Amino acid sequence: MNILKKIFGSKNDREIKGMQPLLHLVNREEAGLKTLSDSRLQGKTGEFKERLTRGEELLDLLPEAFAVVREAALRTLGMRHFDAQIMGGIVLHKGKIAEMKTGEGKTLAATLPVYLNALSGKGVHVVTVNDYLARRDAAWMGKVYAFLGLSVGVILHELDDRERQQAYAADITYGTNNEFGFDYLRDNMKFSLEDYVQRPLHYAIVDEVDSILIDEARTPLIISGPTDDSTDKYYVIDKAMRKLVQSNREQEQISDYDVDEKSRSVTLTEAGVARVEALLKVGNLFEPGQIETLHHVNQALKAHVLFKRDVDYVVKDDKVVIVDEFTGRLMDGRRYSDGLHQALEAKEGVKIERENQTLASVTFQNYFRMYEKLAGMTGTADTEAVEFSQTYGLGVVVVPTNRPMIRKDNPDVIFKTSKEKYNAVVEEIVACHKTGQPVLVGTISIEDSEYLGTVLRRRGIKHEVLNAKFHEKEAEIISQAGRYGAVTIATNMAGRGTDIVLGGNPEMMAKAKLREEMTPEEREQVLSAYRSQCETERQTVLAAGGLHILGTERHESRRIDNQLRGRSGRQGDPGSSRFYLSLDDDLMRIFGSERIAKVMDTLGIEEGEPIEHAMISKAIENAQRRVEGHNFDIRKQLLEYDDVMNKQRETIYSLRREILGNDDLRSLVLEYIEDVVTEMLHAATSGSRNAGEWDFNSLSLGLLRSFALSVDLGPESELAGIQDEERLRERLQELVRVNYAAREAHMGPETMRQLEKIILLHTLDNLWKDHLYAIDQLKEGIGLRGYGQKDPLREYQREGFEMFSNMIERIKEDVVGQLFHIQVTREEEVEELDQQARHEQEMVLSHGGRTEDGKRKPVVSGSKVGRNDPCPCGSGKKYKKCCGQ
Repeated sequence: MNILKKIFGSKNDREIKGMQPLLHLVNREEAGLKTLSDSRLQGKTGEFKERLTRGEELLDLLPEAFAVVREAALRTLGMRHFDAQIMGGIVLHKGKIAEMKTGEGKTLAATLPVYLNALSGKGVHVVTVNDYLARRDAAWMGKVYAFLGLSVGVILHELDDRERQQAYAADITYGTNNEFGFDYLRDNMKFSLEDYVQRPLHYAIVDEVDSILIDEARTPLIISGPTDDSTDKYYVIDKAMRKLVQSNREQEQISDYDVDEKSRSVTLTEAGVARVEALLKVGNLFEPGQIETLHHVNQALKAHVLFKRDVDYVVKDDKVVIVDEFTGRLMDGRRYSDGLHQALEAKEGVKIERENQTLASVTFQNYFRMYEKLAGMTGTADTEAVEFSQTYGLGVVVVPTNRPMIRKDNPDVIFKTSKEKYNAVVEEIVACHKTGQPVLVGTISIEDSEYLGTVLRRRGIKHEVLNAKFHEKEAEIISQAGRYGAVTIATNMAGRGTDIVLGGNPEMMAKAKLREEMTPEEREQVLSAYRSQCETERQTVLAAGGLHILGTERHESRRIDNQLRGRSGRQGDPGSSRFYLSLDDDLMRIFGSERIAKVMDTLGIEEGEPIEHAMISKAIENAQRRVEGHNFDIRKQLLEYDDVMNKQRETIYSLRREILGNDDLRSLVLEYIEDVVTEMLHAATSGSRNAGEWDFNSLSLGLLRSFALSVDLGPESELAGIQDEERLRERLQELVRVNYAAREAHMGPETMRQLEKIILLHTLDNLWKDHLYAIDQLKEGIGLRGYGQKDPLREYQREGFEMFSNMIERIKEDVVGQLFHIQVTREEEVEELDQQARHEQEMVLSHGGRTEDGKRKPVVSGSKVGRNDPCPCGSGKKYKKCCGQ
């Protein structure tokens, strides 16, 4: 295999080679554009649009368009795209992922395909990981687009709908993945197409694509409203679990619960169950009436045993805020589901928010797969190439660096205990600080970063701490991490978005000195002084060895480690990296620290003495591969389950858009009427061809209840004499249509059209909300089917489809029933009904409120009703399709 690779090159080599002709064409165009005036260069945009209308393809325009952007960037920003960036742009235009190392200028490279694809007028979305980067990149690169006559919008959290519409209407729109996803969900909960903010999803470039499409893919986007459940139970259960966990920790051996750190789970032992039953004064935790209590007991146990404050979450402003395990950022507004967040709130003694019910949800996988064309860029994608290909159909192309990488990556150093490890880390920081070499220290948790900060303060080492508690200052701190003698301690969040320039960032340093009243000449003078200072300092830092990366623990994903390393050695600069580990670290403890401990004992390694070998680093990488594989399986399973919901969501949302975009829904209502009559008749005949066995009584009741239609179906009646089911169905449908026409004539066609729209939307929204709740409940317990030798996914698909089919039938029945029974005495009442429905939905969209539950109450009957019997409520349907659901 290696011999073939040497002869023919790898797949990536062939991809790069295949781009050379296009790169050559772009470079050839450059010379001719330099002679053009600004207005002539700007006129190229109109020329390109004209050529597109004449039938030319975007690929035909690529060489010239890329060359135009290159020249525009040089004139507006003073930055010229390197050949490596041109290749990155070609990869992105082709709908692939460009892996470009840190400092290679991904932000500038993206301007090329963004401009080219924006020429079609369908809109281009540039997706970033946070609001700061969206705002920064839109302002920074926006100068290039504005020069070339394209408009730029930014989606920020605080914008209202009108401002969002303007931002989405722009040629190019910057924003975060969360904002784009939530806008899609919110749009599909609105009552007018004019209120929609998003256009059809055309082309997106996802910055830090691995973070958004891989790391965050396990967490679906959810719009939810609170349920009516009381929060008292959380306090009661928390008190019991606190006693249980505390008493176990005081013992030598934990006896009431088993902890499995590999799968991050904790379960009560038999002794533990008995103890909890005694503490809660419950007879049997496993009896049907106590299922909910057992669920909350398990969540409270998780909260106390598995979740650590300042590692998994922080308490801020009397609220429990989740810490993103991959970036270290605070995830404001995000909550754990299934009562876990409430269990953490009870544990920390803060106010408990009520549990939420899902009103709309989508995973990032399914949202981004809706784009006509998708591309991404990152410094670390190759390790996840298989997942990108399988899930999104995206290939990964590793773009060569502009200058060779000369950073030295040293083997890992392993100590027996974390105390020894941190002592060694501090000594290395002190040694680097003495020589003036800047150091970036990467920690896994906020707790670790603060501990190191405290130790360095005692040693008199000036430093900056960057963790999720201070992420507002992130860009400022990180941009100066390459200065002479700088020491920066950071959680994983440091790995994204902002370049570390050796010698310091003059623009950031000048910010404090620049004032609005300054003339352009004065501003340039201040900047020039800082540029000169930074260049002098840069030479000193280069002589000291460049930026040194010091990792205090390996992350479970190799990508996160590579991101930290990638902060050093940008654009051919010197640099170095080393990871310090201990056998106490989570990854080491869970995966194979026993073998390494034996090796250390065999070699007679004493306290404070490390072990350093490339073989050890290899073993750790293998452990990381196993964890990555496990996480891939979780994401794959989430996607397989969400694919069931995705098809249903698309059906409901397209039906909703059809209703909103149509002012005359009479034909749809008549279609529903025919379907309801057919189902009603089918329930009455029970599939029998013998008219003597047909239940005319339930059919008559059903017609009266659903259509307000009194029909004589007695033995002597004309209708009862029809022996053919098909003919009887046509006759009944005709009678109902006539009744509907009479009702329309009475109310007036205009009022009827308004009512149809309002009732259709309201019924659809209420039943979809109930369906989401039911699906959540189904998913909760579906895993148990595995014990019955059934495939949980297949069972979920089958039952999910059945539930969806029943919901569609319910929509038809409820819509028809309301339209035939609603009484309107004044025209204003229709408007009031519309306003009430809109108000309920607005409450949900703005405050996470919840509309009233629209479920029909089952009718209680004296005798037991069979599932296939006609429903005693008189709807004319089978019991299982009506009140028996």
